[in-house]
Amino acid sequence: MIKLYRYNEIDPSEIFSREIGNTKNIEDVVSDIIANVRKNGDRALFEYCEKFDKVSLSSLEVTDEEIDEAFASVEPKFIEILRAASENIYAFHSRQVRNNFMINEKDGVVIGQKIIPIERVGLYVPGGTAAYPSSVLMNCIPAKIAGCGEIVMVTPPSKDGKVNPVILAAAKIAGVKRIFKVGGAQAVAALAYGTESVPAVDKIVGPGNAFVAEAKKQVFGKVAIDMIAGPSEILVVADGTCDPVCVAADLLSQAEHDKMASAVLVTDSEELAKNVSDELERQIPLLAREEIARASVDNNGKIIVTDSIDQAIEVANSIAPEHLEICVDDPFRYLDKIKHAGSIFMGKNCPEALGDYFAGPNHTLPTSGTARFSSPLSVDDFIKKTQFTYYTEDALRKVSRDIEFFANKEGLGAHAKSAVIRFREDK
Repeated sequence: MIKLYRYNEIDPSEIFSREIGNTKNIEDVVSDIIANVRKNGDRALFEYCEKFDKVSLSSLEVTDEEIDEAFASVEPKFIEILRAASENIYAFHSRQVRNNFMINEKDGVVIGQKIIPIERVGLYVPGGTAAYPSSVLMNCIPAKIAGCGEIVMVTPPSKDGKVNPVILAAAKIAGVKRIFKVGGAQAVAALAYGTESVPAVDKIVGPGNAFVAEAKKQVFGKVAIDMIAGPSEILVVADGTCDPVCVAADLLSQAEHDKMASAVLVTDSEELAKNVSDELERQIPLLAREEIARASVDNNGKIIVTDSIDQAIEVANSIAPEHLEICVDDPFRYLDKIKHAGSIFMGKNCPEALGDYFAGPNHTLPTSGTARFSSPLSVDDFIKKTQFTYYTEDALRKVSRDIEFFANKEGLGAHAKSAVIRFREDK
């Protein structure tokens, strides 16, 4: 059963379960996998497919025929929904596009910034029972908008050697051209270092299990990564007018993800707190993922009763949740007060699942309190910025002695000399 607290009975740092635990074994296993893929390339990938996925493959890359066959096998209603969701995601993320700029306000001086798409991006997509076509759309569409030259997708095959059809359907809609049947830490290694079949990329994005997360951590520096994601989190701020049935359902939408997931309600109503607790006990046995949701709620779930909704917002800010629902009649009253949250869901008719699949804002979000300093996945994650400077001879002459003086203050004589040498008398 979920635990209930008064506001002053719990430390904010203890509200979400964010302990990673001992990962030494995972680190060692992943390190060995990466070394093997670097050394043996495709041969290592085929061996890992047999070992972990229980399938013997003749080739790694998904063919166009396989994609078309998968697309045709998915029910038309779901294709229609995928297209509608992709349109919403595109509409939202297209507003994030940055522009080049140039400043020419001083005689002889031009400075500016240039936006350059990342050339090749790798997308990791979980497979099997954790097949998430929504993640394909959420990761691929911002990359396409950014103008990335190539998107390479990796996803583990099933025992029949095929990729889940809904994953391939989403990839076709999102515009992914190259897909490989490989998962786990070995897929991350292949993307980072390249093999005979899998091209090396410049950045790796997408969710995965603890081994995938560890692999992304270990290859960071060789390639860029989006983030290291921890267990899923939801914090619901709700007042006494909320329907406990809906609040409980929203909490369970994250609890069913993982036994380590955290679902927390913060409310100013003791009556709502009790009713939601009761409702959770009614709804959990009805879930297909009952065992997972039960472990999540019993071990990590919490209900916290505060004196006011303003105090509940303080709680939210102190822990920076991945998903934050503001279940009140006038949520925009509190929007400016929220400082730290991955994604905010406003009002009583905005369940977190709306953001997972359909609304348009990205569902790849900072977890484990990192919303204090990081952001949801966006078009910005698929671009890089460079800058340029141009000075005429006269413009440089005007500031050369200042640069010389500054450089000498730092003890860097060569810097100083380079600023003035163009104006030497013997030139």
